[in-house]
Amino acid sequence: MKKIFKVGFWEFIARIVLKNRLAILGLILLITVSLALQWKNIQFSFTEANLLPDNNNINTEYNAFLEKFGEEGNLIVVGVKDDAFFTPKAFAAWNKLMSEIKTQKEIELVVSINDLKQLKKNDSLQTFEMVPFVDATKTTSQDYLNSVKKDLFENMPFYEGLLFNKQNGSLRSAIYMDKKIVNTALRKEYIVNDFIPKIEAFEKETGIDLRVSGMPYIRTLNALSILNEISLFIGVSLLITSLIFFFFFRSFRATLIALLIVIVGVMWTFGLLGLFNYHITVLTALVPTLVIVIGIPNCIFLTNKYQQEYVAHRNKAKALQRVITKVGTATLMTNLTTAAGFATFIITNSQLLREFGIISSLSIMALFFLCLITIPIYYSYQPVPKSKHLEHLNRNYTKVFMQWIEKMVKYNRRYVYAVAIVLFIISTFGALKIQTSGSLIEDMPQNTPFFKDILFFENEFNGVMPLEITIDTKRKKGVMKSSTLRKMDELQETIDSIPELSKPISILNLVKYSKQAYYNGNPDYYELPSSQDQSFILSYAKNATKDTKENIMKSYVDSTGQTARITTFMKDIGTGNMAKIEEKLLEKTNKIFPKDRYDVVMTGKALVFEKGTKYLLDNLVTSLLFAVFLICVLMIFMFRSFKMVVVSVIPNLLPLMITAGLMGYFGIPLKPSTILVFSIAFGLSVDDTIHFLAQYRQELTNHNWKIKKSVIATIKEAGVSMFYTSVVLFAGFSVFLLSDFGGTVALGGLIAMTLLFGMLSNLMLLPCLVLTLNKTLANEQEFKEPTIDVLNNIEKEPELELVEK
Repeated sequence: MKKIFKVGFWEFIARIVLKNRLAILGLILLITVSLALQWKNIQFSFTEANLLPDNNNINTEYNAFLEKFGEEGNLIVVGVKDDAFFTPKAFAAWNKLMSEIKTQKEIELVVSINDLKQLKKNDSLQTFEMVPFVDATKTTSQDYLNSVKKDLFENMPFYEGLLFNKQNGSLRSAIYMDKKIVNTALRKEYIVNDFIPKIEAFEKETGIDLRVSGMPYIRTLNALSILNEISLFIGVSLLITSLIFFFFFRSFRATLIALLIVIVGVMWTFGLLGLFNYHITVLTALVPTLVIVIGIPNCIFLTNKYQQEYVAHRNKAKALQRVITKVGTATLMTNLTTAAGFATFIITNSQLLREFGIISSLSIMALFFLCLITIPIYYSYQPVPKSKHLEHLNRNYTKVFMQWIEKMVKYNRRYVYAVAIVLFIISTFGALKIQTSGSLIEDMPQNTPFFKDILFFENEFNGVMPLEITIDTKRKKGVMKSSTLRKMDELQETIDSIPELSKPISILNLVKYSKQAYYNGNPDYYELPSSQDQSFILSYAKNATKDTKENIMKSYVDSTGQTARITTFMKDIGTGNMAKIEEKLLEKTNKIFPKDRYDVVMTGKALVFEKGTKYLLDNLVTSLLFAVFLICVLMIFMFRSFKMVVVSVIPNLLPLMITAGLMGYFGIPLKPSTILVFSIAFGLSVDDTIHFLAQYRQELTNHNWKIKKSVIATIKEAGVSMFYTSVVLFAGFSVFLLSDFGGTVALGGLIAMTLLFGMLSNLMLLPCLVLTLNKTLANEQEFKEPTIDVLNNIEKEPELELVEK
């Protein structure tokens, strides 16, 4: 296989490309149009990222829960904390708002104070009746509304935590969406086009600020934020990278073709998403910007090589040929290593990461061929470079920087090693301080109104992220047994004692409310019926709300009465605290629910996400080691020297350790977004290593295997391109700092810093290592490029005849 990538092969490719320019451009156009037709299949994700494998036990339990009780994330809550709420004008507007929402087909149930139901005992029928809590004919009276407020807060403990906070005086309505549409595009259409306008109309009419949250609402606005950021990132990254490109080359023509190439690459990325029917998620939304950020350095390297070759012999045909023949292997390998950094996610069992890895790696390789083919064809039709376009090759600031690098490598290697060792030690201590974190809302856009509403519900109602506990009694109608209810009551008391969790909701609440209703609504009797009064109280309750839409408890016991469900909501507490809470609850359930008689399962979106984060953390080392292994294999194939591969890995692991140290010192936790940094940054950082070593391998033969001269010549020849491409990558990934998503900001900032340290490491530490170990690394038989003899004969090869335009 090594013979395939000899210079003779690349020369063959160069001849095909430059002699069939129009046909190849036509093929590129055909591919672009074909992939553009796939855009119609692009979809946005309507649920949160599931980071666990489909066959994971946590996912299996969660899917079993959904099958039995339906979608848990169908609750929208509308909250208010304003003394003006209990006034005739505001209450009338609220009644109108909730009534309109209730009549819409997308809504299954609305529980709100304006049409609240309460249990009343009917002795003649020996049952409970659901009667209105508020008399609509009296709501124009301020005194009546004051009495309603007092009665609600003092006499209705059943609704405490669900509809009101007794301590803070805040209120909310519970709006349950139709479970059939909650994970479809219809949810977005309803919330954006119907629900939000109604909320805004109420606020405008009353001047009262409403707070809205709940998983359907959060998912919708989060998805819209992702969509908006795709356009932002693409636009800003195109602007910044093109400005840097123009600043380096001072050529509108060169900048134009680079922009055109990456735009076509972005079109191909969207086409691949549609072709594979992948959803646009918080990760795949980053790929188009990555294509731009990675594509521009490809263009810089190839354009710079073309201009260097033209300056060397003033022969345009030869320069274009050599762009492909001299750097074909090196450019292919740099893109392969970059793609490998992303491809490592394919080996995970997480569908989210697998799709991200497939799309990003395919897009990067497609972009490589696009750059390698298009740039020589474009310049074959253009006039030769003018003097002003070549000035950057001898620009003062690059000269001064490269001279400083040369000086450090020549005379101050011990200082380079000393600094590297000190940085490694300091970074190691920092890396030991890294904490882990995982939360559904932690990486959501924190500057948006809907995120501030999440914080409101965390403060007032202890969060909106559902945590579910199911209790299987292993026998029909076992839930309503007095022994089961007492055990559930003990568990709910434990939940209620945990500050990070909200007041739990279950069938137990209705049973307690039944006793209160039996004793004429006295809140002192809101408790479990005793063994003496349980039989007749439950006989009252069993038909009270049977098969009515108003039955808020109907989804808290399965149809057989065998399995009960306890729902609580949690704050944004992170992975560590979540694990402690889970441990505490499991300890309690194991104690009060014997495993031979009960099956107790803890699940819910919050727990699934926390377990997904832990799964990624457990697989972080595996993914990174796989990335290192894959890239080392590629470099062994290229250089045929295991010693050189070992030396080349060291300068790229140091930046990763520095990044880990910065995360520890600055309190940046490991989470799904920051976990991606290491594999991606390693794959990108190795590009500079390959550029350097590929050039060094050529300089060895040019300087008769004199190591020092070869290293300095390599810095002069490849250093400028390495500097240019690193600057573009640094600026390109810095674009993600504009994001409202904390995870995207962390991802972009950390990768940018890693690449900056990677450039310095490859320009200084790598050549120092090569010079220090020159006796073992200059073995001509081991390290000699199999294509060097062919390369030296390029001058004698017949040149291509190009058509000038």
